[in-house]
Amino acid sequence: MRTSNPLLRADTFDLRAASADATMTVLGTVHKTAFLVLIVLGTAMWSWRELAAQGGQAMYPWLIGSLIASVVLALVTHFKRSVAFATAPLYAACEGVLLGAISAMFEARFPGIAIQATGLTATTLLALLFAYRSGLIRATENFKLGMAAAMGAILLFYIATWIARMCGVEMAWLHGGGMLSIGISMVIVVIAALNLVLDFDFIEQGEANGAPKHMEWYAAFGLLVTLVWLYLETLRLLAKLQSNRD
Repeated sequence: MRTSNPLLRADTFDLRAASADATMTVLGTVHKTAFLVLIVLGTAMWSWRELAAQGGQAMYPWLIGSLIASVVLALVTHFKRSVAFATAPLYAACEGVLLGAISAMFEARFPGIAIQATGLTATTLLALLFAYRSGLIRATENFKLGMAAAMGAILLFYIATWIARMCGVEMAWLHGGGMLSIGISMVIVVIAALNLVLDFDFIEQGEANGAPKHMEWYAAFGLLVTLVWLYLETLRLLAKLQSNRD
C-alpha cells in the first residue's frame, strides 16, 4: 500500500492492535480530524486578531516560535506515532497561529481572499471525499505511483526555488501574476487536492488492517498536514489571479 503523503507511509499501519485492544476506525479518525481543524481555526482567529491589534513586530516572536515548534512537533509525531494524541493538537495550535498571520497579510492586500480560500479548501475536501466514497476516483497502484512522482517533483521544485531565493535570484515569472506562475500554482493545487484521495484510502486501509486506536490521531495529523498545504496553495493561487486582474 503506497501513499504520496510522507507522513502516512506504506509501513505506518504494519503494527496490529492486540486482540483485546480497541482498533482504529474511519469514524474515529474523522472525529479527531475535526477536533484538530477546530484548534487550527481557534488559534488562527487569535493570531489574526493579535496581528491586527499589535502589528507584525509584536507578533514576530510568536510566529517564529510557532514555526519552529510546528516543525519539531511534526518530526516527533512522525517518528513516535504513539504520542500523536498529545503532539497533534499542539501541532494544530502552532499551525493555526501561522495560518492566521499569513491569512491576515494576504487579506490586507486582497480583501475577502481568506474566506474564499477557506471555502474552496472545504469544498474540495467534501467533493473529493464524495468522489472517493462513490468510486468515481480510485486509489489504484498506478494512481499512487503517479502521485508519488508528482510529489517528488514538487518537493524538488520547492527546494530549487528556496535555494534560488537564498542566492538572491529574483523569479518574477514564478511569484507574480503571470500566466506561467498561475499555471504552476494550479498544478500544485490539483496535486495537493488529489493527495487527499490517497489519505482517505490510507485511513480506510488502517481500519481494515486493525491498526491500534492511537493511530487515529496520527492519521488525523497526516490529513491535517495535507489540508494546511492545500489551503496555503489555494491562497497563493487566488492572490496570483487577483494580481493578474489588477
